[in-house]
Parts: sequence; C-alpha cells; structure tokens
Amino acid sequence: MARGRKRSNRSNVPKSPGPSPLSTRSNTPTREEIVGATHSTSSCPACAENPTESPNAYDKENWIRCDICKTWYHWRCAGNGGDVETIDKWYCKSCLEADSTRSITFKAPARKSYRKRTLRDYANLNSGLESDPNRWVRILEGKQISGDPFKRPEGSDVGLEWLEGDENAMTEPIIIERPEGLGMKMPSDDITVDDIAELLGDEMLVEVIDVGSQSTSPGWTLGKWNEYFNLEPAAREKIYNVISLEISGTKLSNMILPPRLVRELDWVENYWPNTRKGKGHIYPKVQLYCLMGVAGAWTDWHVDFAGSSVYYHILHGSKIFYFIRPSLENLAAYEKWSGTELQNHSWLGDMVDQVFKVELTQGNTMIIPTGWIHAVYTPVDTLVFGGNFLHSYNVETQFRVRSIEIATQVPKKFRFPMFSKLCWYVGDKLLRDLKAPVPTKLPSRVLSSMLSLADFLVSEVRILEGGSEQAKKEVKDQVPADRIKDASAMARELRWRLRHLSGYSSDDDTTQGFRKEGSINGQKRKRNASSSPELYDNRVSFKNFKPKHWDGSVITVIQDGRSTLQGRPPGNRDNWTEDWLGKTEEVEGGSEAQVDRRSETMVKVRRTANGLERQRIERVIEEWVWNEN
Repeated sequence: MARGRKRSNRSNVPKSPGPSPLSTRSNTPTREEIVGATHSTSSCPACAENPTESPNAYDKENWIRCDICKTWYHWRCAGNGGDVETIDKWYCKSCLEADSTRSITFKAPARKSYRKRTLRDYANLNSGLESDPNRWVRILEGKQISGDPFKRPEGSDVGLEWLEGDENAMTEPIIIERPEGLGMKMPSDDITVDDIAELLGDEMLVEVIDVGSQSTSPGWTLGKWNEYFNLEPAAREKIYNVISLEISGTKLSNMILPPRLVRELDWVENYWPNTRKGKGHIYPKVQLYCLMGVAGAWTDWHVDFAGSSVYYHILHGSKIFYFIRPSLENLAAYEKWSGTELQNHSWLGDMVDQVFKVELTQGNTMIIPTGWIHAVYTPVDTLVFGGNFLHSYNVETQFRVRSIEIATQVPKKFRFPMFSKLCWYVGDKLLRDLKAPVPTKLPSRVLSSMLSLADFLVSEVRILEGGSEQAKKEVKDQVPADRIKDASAMARELRWRLRHLSGYSSDDDTTQGFRKEGSINGQKRKRNASSSPELYDNRVSFKNFKPKHWDGSVITVIQDGRSTLQGRPPGNRDNWTEDWLGKTEEVEGGSEAQVDRRSETMVKVRRTANGLERQRIERVIEEWVWNEN
C-alpha cells in the first residue's frame, strides 16, 4: 500500500560522544525507543545470545525498524546481507510469520537498462531474502519449462538464401553450434578479462549490475571489475554482471566481425551513411558488446530495445536462456507486467502460453530474432561477444516493441539510440532504390514488412504538419537534412510505391498501430483519381472498405531505351494536358525531346473460394526531357 510520507528506515549513526548518539537524526531510533523495547542500545531482539564478535561501533551500525511492531533491529542481525539502502518496507520475522500476505519490498532502482524496471519481490519468495541472487533459481523450481524446439543449422547455411527461401527464417531463435561458415571473426577463446582490461584500459568506466537487486552498482572501472572477476567464487560477497559494455572503436573491436548475415541485414551497417560513422561521429553504437558474467548471474525478463535482433557468441563459459514467443497475447502480457506492480509479485512465465529453455556452451552462436522475450542465467563464469541490429524482415514487431517502451515509459536514453533518424535513412534509401531505372525487387516478406516503416514515417510527417511546437521540433530534429529535403513528399511517395507493389487500391492517409508521445488527431487528405498516381479500377469505393490482400505479386521492368521525339513542352499553359491525353506517339507542333521509355508488367494472385484470381497490369512510362536552346 502506498504511504503518504516516505521515511528513511536506516542510518549510519554519527560518532558524536553525546549521551544519545542515535538521536542526532530524526530518522534513527532514539535511546528511549530502544530501551523502551526492553533491550539496550548495543543490542536488538535478533542479537545472538553469545556473539562471536563484537558489534559494530555506532558510527558504522545500521538499524532498521519493523513497519508493523515498530521494533528496531541491527541490520547485521535481522537482515540478509543485502544493501539496507534498497529496502522500502520491512517486517521482522515474527510479523512475517503472523501474516503470510506480508512481503518485504524494495525501492525501485535507478538503473541503466533497455526498459524501466522495478525490483522483483515475487509472492512465492516472501521469506525476506529478496536480495539473494539465487532466488531466481528457486523461482524456476516447479515451473513448467519446455525444451527448445529451435533449429541448429550449419554456419554455411545461415545466409540470405536461407532467409529468402524459408518463410520461417528469422522468426525463431537459431543455434549454430560451431562458428565455421558464419563468416564471423572472434577473439581467441583463450582471451581473459585481464586481456580485455589491458586492451580497453583499467580506468574505463563500466556499468555493473548488482544481480540481487537488478540495479546498477556505481563506481566501477574495468580494472576494479577485473579484480572482482578474478576472485574465487566463494570470495565474492555479491554477484555482479556486466551486460552493456559497448566496444565499437576500441582495439578489442578490431578482433571482432559479426556474422555475415548480420552484416547483410543490419540497418546501421547498410543505411547509415559511412561518412557519418566512426570516430568523431554520433551514430547508433549497438553492434559490438562484451558481456562478462560470473556464476550465478541472472538478467530478468526483457525485450531488447526497439525489438532489435541479437547475435550472441559464447567465447568461453555457458549461458541458459529462457524464451517467450512474441505473439500478440504474450507481448500484451509483457506490457502489462513490465514496469508495473505486477513485477513485484508475478513471474512473467505464469502469464504467457509457454516458456522455452536453451543451453549454450563454448563455441555456440545464437541469433535471437525480433521481439523475443527472454531471461538469462549464467551457471559458470562466462565471456560473451554479441550485438544488436534492426532489419527489414519484421519491422512491424520492431515498432510494436517500441510502442511498449513508450507505453511503459522507458526513458528515451534507454531506448535504441537515434531510432527515428535511422528509420528516415532507411526510408530514403529504399525510395531511391524503388525509383532507380532498374528498380530493386523486394522479397515478399520485406515488401509487406517495409509498409510498417512507411506508415511510421507518414505518422511522423503528420506530427510535423499538425503537432505541437515541441512535438514538431522533436520530429524535425530526427529528419536527416543532409539526405531528405521534403520529408512529407518522401514519406508519402514511399508509402504509395510500397502499397502499389503490394496490390493496394486505396491511398488512404490514415496511420494505425503507432503510439506516439504527444500524438495528435490527423486529418485525411482528400484525393481523387486525377491527383493520385494510383491505378483505379471500376469497382465502387466505399468508406473504410479494404479489399482482401493479394497473396503474392511480382513486377517486371523492361527498359525500352531512349529516342528523340517531337512534343510541345507543358510550360505555363493551363490547357497543356489537352495536347497529351490520348496521344501515344509524338505531339505535332513541338520541339525535339529525349524520351526514356520503360515497360512495367505486374502480376498479382490470390486465392478465391473457387480457385484463384490473377491480374495482369501492363504500363508504359515515358519521361520527356526537352533540349535547352
């Protein structure tokens, strides 16, 4: 239950020699409070009768008070060895036993993560050991976990041919047991954390996660981490984990090359301008991560930012993954659970249809596709290299995950960096390819997927056209002015071309499926057959009518070459169209023009109740350019 006033329930007591050293701060127990509880200021109800060592001095002692019986305890006596600063509500052993519904809870951590998290306090672990890093292993006991059904191809089989020939490719995780054939480069498997610290520098700051609380532990350098990692497991007072050390541009990065398929798909690799990458430039650096986990480390349920896919190579050690399929129902459950009170008492695996378990060992490589919800356990000290990438084969799910990040209020600094700007670069390059003399032929999966990208860009344009001043500024800042001069025209033309290739007969300007901060109600643009280049058929159009999608389509382009013909330039004449409509060849009374002509043939097919329907559409496109006199 929320409380009207927060109180601090622990204290480092000052060294003052006055009569009541505990009374110098209002959030500490006074001598009268302690004595009134029938014990002295140097003991508490949980103190051992015959202690083997003297209690800490007052200036080092931490106290905590039970929220029910108001009795004060030494944290060293009644606690579990965790950090008292993370406690929100605390109950003594007697009060916990008196009411089984009570549960010790923790303050929400301020950690750097891909999403906003609160600390876990699952109902089946209300014994007061919530900061025990081994509690996740106990959670798994008795849970329904399925063995993994995922494919294990050879490295040489994981390429674009596989991706375009198998409709299920990149929809489920795959495990490549040996790296041969992946087109990947990794450091030697005998590299150590000592070597990594030497390559990157001992003073390099590194984000370290306290596994027990799943919160950031401040003040770590790579040198300090190296000392910790090299301790014997029994000598480690806490379990820590490093999962976000990005190493692009370092000496270590020169030893790593992601798998060939990843490089062929990665939006940052293929669409972000090369002149705006590298040293001195700001761009999305998510391709190269070094992960260092010790035995017992755990990362709770999450989806990688913006639904990005992941490649993950075990250099030495072992990892155990728990996966949840990114179905609409499971993602809805994840959204309901993520960043809410449900995280304090619910195991996400109980809210979804199925949880799969995958065990990886040294030399294994795994590719995790878009949107898969996963948690990770480290059974032994392990060194991993991997990275994130966005791609064109499941854009819709990438945007769905981004919507969840917005809905659960993940801070922008923890999302995929410069996501919108990257989308504009991708859209611009795709439009240029579609307008080329020999247009790029898109695989059917990419064609349907990239429609989601076009819809997103149009939604951004509509904010530019009618949003608040702040929203307009945020969108405008993400449009790369070096490539895109007219964002509105570019986004709408891209969407029209993709819809046309997909067999759509409508050019409705609405956008669905995107959740935006500060979103606005847009207005439909009125269109008619003369103002839109869309091909119109003879069917009657009804409001909100959406015809059945075509199951497949293919377009063939033939360049007929260039010729010199006579024709009258349109100039500024109002009736210039009369000279050209209905004409198939030269227009009399004109001047010479260079004419590029190409023929386009599109065939579309779909199933019907009686069999199938096939449409064949043939077009001839001419581009007239008059010679300057």
